[in-house]
Amino acid sequence: MKKELVTPEINISEEVRLDPRRTALLIIDMQNDFVDERGKLYVPQAKSTIPSIRRLIDLTRKEGGKVIYTQDWHLKDDPEFKIWGEHAVAGTWGAEIVEELAPERDDYVVKKLRYDGFFGTSLDYYLNVKGIHTLVIVGTVGNVCVLHTAGSAALRWYNVVLPMDGISTLTEFDYYATLRQVDFLYKGKIVKSESIAFK
Repeated sequence: MKKELVTPEINISEEVRLDPRRTALLIIDMQNDFVDERGKLYVPQAKSTIPSIRRLIDLTRKEGGKVIYTQDWHLKDDPEFKIWGEHAVAGTWGAEIVEELAPERDDYVVKKLRYDGFFGTSLDYYLNVKGIHTLVIVGTVGNVCVLHTAGSAALRWYNVVLPMDGISTLTEFDYYATLRQVDFLYKGKIVKSESIAFK
C-alpha cells in the first residue's frame, strides 16, 4: 500500500529587517536563455518573478546595499551540456541578463561556470572586502543554481534570506524543495519580498 506523502512545514518570516551596510542582493542567472520564451533553457515561471526582483533591486540601491548578479557563462563544449543541453554560452544573447533587470555601473557581476556562484569565482572575496554578512538571494533555476549558491553561502556562515516570490523553478516540487532546504538545512529566512525592510 502506497503511503501518502506528508509535506513538512516551512517557516515563513513575517518581516526581515536588514542592515544595508552588511547586506547584498544576489540575483542568480536572470538571463535570456532562462527567462525569455526564446531561450534555450526556458523556465516558464521566471518572468513572473521580475517585478519582485526589480522592487528589491530598487530598494537595495536606495538604502545603500550592494547589488550582485551571477551570470551562467559556458564554453561552447562545456561538459554541463550533457545534462542540460547547450545554454548561456559566453558572449551570446542567451547569456545576457534580461533587459528589465540589467546591471548598473556600480553593481558587481560574477560569471560562473557551474551551479554554485561561489565555485571558481571571486564572489566570496568581494563579499569579504565589502563587509557583507547577509545575502538576499533571488533568481532562477531555484533548485539548481539558487539552492547551490544558498548552500555555499550558508556553509561560509553568511546569513541567507530567500524571498519566495523572487525565485522560479521548472516544477512545483522543485520550488518547494528549494524553500524546504534553505529553511530546514541552511537555516535561512524564507520571506515575501514585500516583507523585507532595511534598518
